[in-house]
Amino acid sequence: MEYGLIGEHLPHSFSKEIHGRCADYDYQLTELTPEQVSEFMTAKEFKAINVTIPYKQTVIPFLSYLDESATSIGAVNTVVNRDGELYGYNTDFYGMEALIRRMGISLTGKKVLILGTGGTSRTAQGVAKSAKAGQVVVVGRSPDPSRVTYGEMYEAHTDGQIIINTTPCGMYPHADGAPDRGATAVDLSKFPNLQGVVDVVYNPLRTNFVMDAKDRGLPAEGGLYMLVAQAVKACRIFQGKDFDGMDEQTDEIYREILSQKENIVLTGMPGSGKSTVGKRLAAALHRPFIDTDEEIVKQAGKEIPQIFSEVGEGGFRDLESDVIRRIANQSIGAVIATGGGGILRDENVRALKRTGRLYFLDRSLGALLPTADRPLASSAEAIRKRYEERYGRYRATCDVRVAIDEEIQHTVEFIRKDFFA
Repeated sequence: MEYGLIGEHLPHSFSKEIHGRCADYDYQLTELTPEQVSEFMTAKEFKAINVTIPYKQTVIPFLSYLDESATSIGAVNTVVNRDGELYGYNTDFYGMEALIRRMGISLTGKKVLILGTGGTSRTAQGVAKSAKAGQVVVVGRSPDPSRVTYGEMYEAHTDGQIIINTTPCGMYPHADGAPDRGATAVDLSKFPNLQGVVDVVYNPLRTNFVMDAKDRGLPAEGGLYMLVAQAVKACRIFQGKDFDGMDEQTDEIYREILSQKENIVLTGMPGSGKSTVGKRLAAALHRPFIDTDEEIVKQAGKEIPQIFSEVGEGGFRDLESDVIRRIANQSIGAVIATGGGGILRDENVRALKRTGRLYFLDRSLGALLPTADRPLASSAEAIRKRYEERYGRYRATCDVRVAIDEEIQHTVEFIRKDFFA
């Protein structure tokens, strides 16, 4: 390996795609066990690498030089091999600064709570100190003089104004997780002075933690922009280039990666055209198409009317939730057509929004036709009832409402232009 990333578990990583946009070199993902790290670093059979959890501190003893950020933070995420001497850098510092700057929040004079105690926590502490935060409180699971536990956070630090999550909680494939004190997720309602939430997790694009903050009207963002920014700087270090124009390059690559990874989710009434529009949109964008109703049939091994007859609507909804959770667990840039009742459960909406943008295909009631394969929309009266029951829910849960006319291509073009705007 000449260039790449080392870490313990890397199936979630977007780094290969990002570096592929930064420069023309072969960038590989290499998973190492703790026992293999020493051999890898001693062999020095690479030109330059990035380092991710849990090895940002492990690699330090193998280095001949640390830059100022890496020295002050005590964590390294970039290593360059120069004639057999290993040089260590911390570009996470720049990445986190860039993310916070993009969010438009200030740490100056604020009480900052940092969740986690690893290498990225050290980076967050360094950024907070550099920004002249008023107070920095590190939160961990275990008692230690240098930090507080989650229980102690609730007892004495609910006046925190900024929370930065540096733990991997909520990361793919365990997207239902959240930064926690044991099994209890952090309750943002306990922090009346909260002004912003930063989460370093980037896959899924929006963790539950970020969405909880957004639901409360707070500035909140996951770690994708940070990931891109630190990678852009690392690439410059790899190649010995200057740092001019990094912000512009970061913005460009961020937009490309976000649009590549974010799912397009279609919601709406039965018969509103989700499958038809979805297939054409997926073909136009060269993206995979997934129909949740078709996935339910595959998983159950039987058609939807039969499922309803055997387990009722409640059993069907349970199966539907399982399918949506599985499909929405990955940021793969798919076009996903949901069933008419897919957004009835909050857990489904939350799962879909973690990795996708929801488009409500709003077709008028008079244009919705009954079909026998839809148990809850098999007659005009049933459709009318579902429409009245669900319309407000469709509007409330979507990111974008799309008024449908008879020209499918109009809808496809509207969504395409909006998504890439």
